[in-house]
Amino acid sequence: MDVLVIGTGGREHALVRALAADRGADTVYAAPGNPGMAAQATLHDVDVMDGDAVAALAVELGVGLVVVGPEAPLVAGVADAVRRVGIPCFGPTGEAARLEGSKAFAKDVMTAAGVPTARAQVCTTAAEVVAALDTYGPPYVVKDDGLAAGKGVVVTDDRHLAIDHALACDRVVVEEFLDGPEISVFGVCGWNEADGTTVYPLLPAQDFKRIHDGDRGPNTGGMRAYTPLTWVPDDFADEVRRTVLQPTVDEMARRGTPFSGVLYAGLAVTSRGVRVIEFNARFGDPETQPLLALLDSPLSPLLLGAATGTLADVSPPTWKSGAAVTVVMASKGYPETSSKGDVIVGTETLTRDLAVHVIHAGTALADGHLVTAGGRVLAVTAVGADVADARAKAYEGVGMISFPGAQWRRDIAAGR
Repeated sequence: MDVLVIGTGGREHALVRALAADRGADTVYAAPGNPGMAAQATLHDVDVMDGDAVAALAVELGVGLVVVGPEAPLVAGVADAVRRVGIPCFGPTGEAARLEGSKAFAKDVMTAAGVPTARAQVCTTAAEVVAALDTYGPPYVVKDDGLAAGKGVVVTDDRHLAIDHALACDRVVVEEFLDGPEISVFGVCGWNEADGTTVYPLLPAQDFKRIHDGDRGPNTGGMRAYTPLTWVPDDFADEVRRTVLQPTVDEMARRGTPFSGVLYAGLAVTSRGVRVIEFNARFGDPETQPLLALLDSPLSPLLLGAATGTLADVSPPTWKSGAAVTVVMASKGYPETSSKGDVIVGTETLTRDLAVHVIHAGTALADGHLVTAGGRVLAVTAVGADVADARAKAYEGVGMISFPGAQWRRDIAAGR
């Protein structure tokens, strides 16, 4: 089976890398892809937001599966366009992707499904925002209702800042603050009319979004991640499947919009128990990198099973022993701005080490040189005997790479 992966970022490169090592995937294509993916996939140009163009490319290449990576194409219905030409597609319909595309919609689904989450109010006016902030008190949590590339959320003790953020958005969700550490659990979901929705949870992972050590500074798309989490119970992922993922996809099916693909639950482990912070309708970035590095079973049967409604016939994923850690290297000025065109040196030194590899996220080629082309540039991922070992290997890898203004966190997985 030939596979086409849609996207340009680190998540897509991690998927391409896993599929290229999978005997079930013959030829891997990526569109538009990035220089890192070119080592494992044949690249093609396409507008990821143009569903008809993506579908036409899939037909031209004769692939047996399309994997849509980013959230914006999923919300725009690109997976629907691929399915209309008769090609299986891993990713939810545009209607089902509203679980990520609208935080208000996700709250409504969680309420109907009895899924534990923060109390919240949907606000469209300044008066409603002020009333909601006064109801929940500080720290104030204000979320843009729509997609915002991971930067639409403000958590602050500054009431004026919270109001200003709300007024800059058309519609927001104001929530109570959830205490406790955050955990990501992805569920691979496949639906058919006879069986309903099958959900296979992946290992819990932890992602840290603040730009600076000690969780200081502004939010980013994600600066570090690791798995497994030895400080959570062994049955944590299955408990999340039972109390969060399964009720949510069952409610979606009840509404006539079955969910297939990946349902990503961002969770807070609070003093009152586990609560959902948000849902995403795709693999997370950078959590996908360590998760796929530790995946022992092949990836393609899971993706194809979800896309064709036969996931219940596929064995659940299995995992290697040990741990995996990912360190993101970002460009100068990120997240407020990003420096582009800076020459990157040293990635080639890691290609010979099976335990450490580089995932490209914001890179390009210019005059034969690898250069920065985005905020989050690279993700160095390492596998080790345990978290401490993987962490040491990841930082050794980071030390071999350089570009002007490079910034990364130095406290990843420290103390875990």
